[in-house]
Amino acid sequence: MPEFLVDLLKNQYGAEIADKILQGYFVQRKTTFRVNTIKSSAEKIETELKRQGIAYKNPAWSKEAFVLEKAKEKDLQKLEMYQNGEIYLQSLSSMLPALVLEPKKKTDILDMAAAPGGKTTQLAAMTQNEAHITACERNHIRAERLKYNLEKQGASSVYLMEMDSRKMDDFFAFDSVLLDSPCSGSGTLDAQKVNFEKNFTMQFIQRSTKLQFDLLKKALKVLKSGHEMVYSTCSILELENEDVVKKVLALEKAEIVPVEFARMDELPILPTKLGGTLYVCPSEWYEGFFIAKIRKR
Repeated sequence: MPEFLVDLLKNQYGAEIADKILQGYFVQRKTTFRVNTIKSSAEKIETELKRQGIAYKNPAWSKEAFVLEKAKEKDLQKLEMYQNGEIYLQSLSSMLPALVLEPKKKTDILDMAAAPGGKTTQLAAMTQNEAHITACERNHIRAERLKYNLEKQGASSVYLMEMDSRKMDDFFAFDSVLLDSPCSGSGTLDAQKVNFEKNFTMQFIQRSTKLQFDLLKKALKVLKSGHEMVYSTCSILELENEDVVKKVLALEKAEIVPVEFARMDELPILPTKLGGTLYVCPSEWYEGFFIAKIRKR
């Protein structure tokens, strides 16, 4: 572990919680997925898993999210339900932002950094293809991957824009915005695989915070007044989360809406320095994650 990361975690959380986080970096995470309710149902997937002899559990907060007890991704890839887009491999933590956003049918939704499409297709499924979803992705290769996943999942309500969402015209107005921002990934680190010296540096974190600040400012520009958005990252560092949100809230007419949903208390929650926001601790089931819900006044 880089010394600077250990120091950041200890300064932010204290030694005891920092040790718990560091242990989470060494845990082999379970394979997880969600049901694509455009094409299938939780009941149908449960029946098929039992038929295949694949043991699973569901997190308390969703019957459509599945945690495989022993099976891996390669085991799912052989199955018809994977091949035809009835399920989508996705971490439990990354399913939470869309859940917190509470997307509604017949509304205009913006997904600002959409590839590879897990949250975009989740929004489409939650609204049964009856919302107008705009998905932005600036990288061409990632945009092609997003397009593939949209088609495979049957997310016909999504309009793909291959562009940097920071450059979106301010005349756009959305009922809700999901900004799952690019970040350092400090919540998803696998201590047994990542090349820290090459891929995880303080300079990388600092570049990420500048991008996050610009994206969040733009998100609030194109969000309709009185409406809500979600800002999330797969980082557990306040530099990329509370600090970014506080800076933007000081400049924009916006406020925190407390994150609340059924059975939320069963998550491995970390303390936050910004009331109403949510931190998830890396563990066997979860990646480290941060979520803030924001209302434009």
